[in-house]
Amino acid sequence: MRIGIIGAGAVGGTIAALLDRAGHEICVTARGEGLAAIREHGLRFDGAWGEHLAHVAASERLEATPELAFVCTKAQDAASALRENAEALRGITVVIVQNGLESLEVAAGILHESELVGALALYAAQYVEPGHVTVTADGSTYLGDGAGEPTDAARRAAAALAAVMPAVATRNFLGAQWSKLVINMVNAMPALTGLSVQETIRERRLARVVTASMRETVRIGFASGVRYASLQGLSQGMLRVFATLPLPAARALPLLMARRMGAVPNLGSTLQSRRRGRTTEIDYLNGAVVRAAGAIGRSAPVNAAIVDAMRGLERDDTYLTREEAAALPLR
Repeated sequence: MRIGIIGAGAVGGTIAALLDRAGHEICVTARGEGLAAIREHGLRFDGAWGEHLAHVAASERLEATPELAFVCTKAQDAASALRENAEALRGITVVIVQNGLESLEVAAGILHESELVGALALYAAQYVEPGHVTVTADGSTYLGDGAGEPTDAARRAAAALAAVMPAVATRNFLGAQWSKLVINMVNAMPALTGLSVQETIRERRLARVVTASMRETVRIGFASGVRYASLQGLSQGMLRVFATLPLPAARALPLLMARRMGAVPNLGSTLQSRRRGRTTEIDYLNGAVVRAAGAIGRSAPVNAAIVDAMRGLERDDTYLTREEAAALPLR
């Protein structure tokens, strides 16, 4: 099958390498040093799902229409990437693999003639060297659309992915997006401090802020009428209890998540962006919680403080000390 991958970073590079290993005809989009590395040396892939050197076609935009496409850019880059590739994506199934809550709405405003499917990648992958992707922890990819049953397009796309990695078409994709948003709350503290996810969760002072942002996210979701999907051990019932716990007891959830990540330091996608000199997804992660709270007449002060801090750090290219990060407001 001819498959296009827009954005050959951590997630897109993983999908591209595994589908190439399975014999599909792959074309990826990339820019700068990443594009040059893939063209010259191929896409290097290693980690939890084995090793592979993928010799794939690579360009700044898709040069022909594939049979299936995956959009794996960061959320802040999605609109421009979709516009640049709109002609090649017309009339086909396009899978939007992104964090946050708004990916399908953004795509629907640009790709009017395509079948759109949302996807959430629950494996951990790192892209800190041009053309080199490492899977540090395995996990499933969930595909769907909205709060109902998965569409036929979602089932077909999931079947294509399931041949090379754990993947499933799921009902209540909206609830899955919210569950993933809770999980993604561990990404901000590494980007604020430069430490790994595991380090920030092990240190009690930093873990209090991480826990507070997660708990606030869960509470806003419930207040918005969300029914959380079961992902990586999270469930509607567990999160209902988590939302009521005091911070010291609630810290058990991020500690559990850190243990599941294993021993390899997980940088989180937001810190990876900072290390590559890119803007982060903070407005689509913690910022999504702030917008969701505003939509129901509430506030999300913990996540708002994190967003404000990150914007300042991105502007100045600096990091917070542990003491400064621990001092972020918890209410």
